[in-house]
Amino acid sequence: MTVHFIGAGPGAPDLLTLRARDLIAASPVCLYAGSLVPRAILAHCPEGARIVNTAPLDLDAIIAECEAAHAEGLDVARLHSGDLSVWSAMGEQVARLKALNIPVSVTPGVPAFAAAAAALGAELTLPGVAQSVVLTRTSGRASAMPEGETLEAFGATGATLAIHLSIHRLDGVVARLAPHYGADCPVAVVFRASWPDERIIRGRLSDIAGLVPEEVTRTALILVGPALGGETEVRSALYSADYDRRYRPQSADSPFTSVGDE
Repeated sequence: MTVHFIGAGPGAPDLLTLRARDLIAASPVCLYAGSLVPRAILAHCPEGARIVNTAPLDLDAIIAECEAAHAEGLDVARLHSGDLSVWSAMGEQVARLKALNIPVSVTPGVPAFAAAAAALGAELTLPGVAQSVVLTRTSGRASAMPEGETLEAFGATGATLAIHLSIHRLDGVVARLAPHYGADCPVAVVFRASWPDERIIRGRLSDIAGLVPEEVTRTALILVGPALGGETEVRSALYSADYDRRYRPQSADSPFTSVGDE
């Protein structure tokens, strides 16, 4: 018996890894974060599976469900939205289960920022513009931001920022970032990326706050940075005609004499 922690992706039921789909289909018990994981993903559960929405449960109740399944020798699919490596609260559950000698596994999922970038048809890193993506958030009731991890500090780098769980503080986000990126910096707000009601609002730091309607709340991601403009005079060297590489040596003197990875 194993409790399988599974990244259920950004929302679309087909944006799961094959491993995630197969584990869900093979697990007689499914615990899912119902406030964020759409019920359509539960269609992958086997017939007769015990399905529990953990949104109203506290940590003790969730662990109790896992203990009950363990006693019966039943695998558990524990579904969290997006990817488990960020803001999933997986760690505290894993620690409790390991203390009880209940085996666990972890399967990654498609993160929200990747789904948002796909919805925009955008590359978040552009040569000569930005080569880093910062996943961050603002302080909330459940988790305060550590000292030093501020929007101002990240904004000073010029990187592309993917700001989660902060749409309700959009005015403050704009005020804190405008001095670093400038009022004309591109911004995109992606609401419920990959869901049927996905919505995209594009603007600039100067006007984005006025473009986002009141109903766009909670599951909206804010993307900020010059790379969102999609314009650069510098191209990647990788596909340049004169770039010397294993698959495309440029001369008889090239050190690349055998085929290798890009």
